[in-house]
Amino acid sequence: MSDVLQLTQDLIALPSVTPDDAGCQTLIANRLAAAGFACEHLRFGAVDNLWATHGSDGDGPTLVLLGHTDVVPPGPREAWASDPFAPEIRDGVLYGRGAADMKGSVAAFVVAAERFVAAHPGHPGRLALLLTSDEEGDAIDGVRQVAQLFRERGERLDWCITGEPSSTARLGDLLRVGRRGSLTGTLTVRGVQGHVAYPDKARNPVHQALPALAELAARRWDDGFETFPPTSLQISNVDAGTGASNVIPGELRVLFNLRYNPHWDAPRLEAECEAVLARHGLDYALYWHRSGEPFHTPEGPLRQAAREVLASFAGAPPEESTGGGTSDARFIAPLGAQCIEVGPVNASIHQVDEHVRVADLEALPDLYFALIERLLAD
Repeated sequence: MSDVLQLTQDLIALPSVTPDDAGCQTLIANRLAAAGFACEHLRFGAVDNLWATHGSDGDGPTLVLLGHTDVVPPGPREAWASDPFAPEIRDGVLYGRGAADMKGSVAAFVVAAERFVAAHPGHPGRLALLLTSDEEGDAIDGVRQVAQLFRERGERLDWCITGEPSSTARLGDLLRVGRRGSLTGTLTVRGVQGHVAYPDKARNPVHQALPALAELAARRWDDGFETFPPTSLQISNVDAGTGASNVIPGELRVLFNLRYNPHWDAPRLEAECEAVLARHGLDYALYWHRSGEPFHTPEGPLRQAAREVLASFAGAPPEESTGGGTSDARFIAPLGAQCIEVGPVNASIHQVDEHVRVADLEALPDLYFALIERLLAD
């Protein structure tokens, strides 16, 4: 059995449902320490974070391999063909929670890092791994908190490779060069409850809010930005009323989210939305949650190296994309690092019977090794 396949299975067997690391980072730190890495365990609240480094940033750039050891809950065991925390190989495919998202990539990072420092013990710059157990959960005490610590310590990060499952049909066919920002609004519109037969004695917050919500939903915020799609607003939840058909509700609650490109930042979007609500004369309260700002990696050594390496693995130049949701790279990019995402095929993440092809998993350390070598070799 290959080293990466064994390590992936060992990690899957640890039930690290977010934010519990379940010993994954200790297993990894022991291996990396034996390879000559300096390992620092950073625990915030109930979250474990591992910062492992080899080399010095005094004589070259810092390359960070970014990943997470936590997984989403597996759901009912009986829905799975095999135990989600008992990895099983069937017909050349490895099954288990986290196989694709992202214990396979984390294992490949470790194996590639070990191989690189063995081949280039005196490499210029610094190779680092940053792992968290809080990517699938609230993402408060994970990389977000570590990034703040790095800011205070003056850590310099130049390049970041995130191991999120990015490929579409075959390994290396997509290179993610940015992500949209995410901003969530929780809106409460206050009215006056009353009987539907006497609307003059009540104030219906649903009727009052609908024109403003329609305006926000229909707005064309921009026409996109380079490889980014246009900014969009989606209303995801609407709740009002007592359940009775003859009662005008006294309150309306609305949950909406904006996914936005670098034309915008969170404060400007918040101001635009609040101006619409105010113009419609609503009596409201609005709570904002800023999940992360957009980031975009321009042409440069990181993007060029990734394009060439992925083309050699996929047999054709990769699609360069900024699609998808968010990743922890949104916390690293503001530190000044250029960020890309490269990982296995995204076909089953968060699903029952999550899986990764064994052949792809066994090729992944070679892919990461080639990227590291292009960027940090002597």
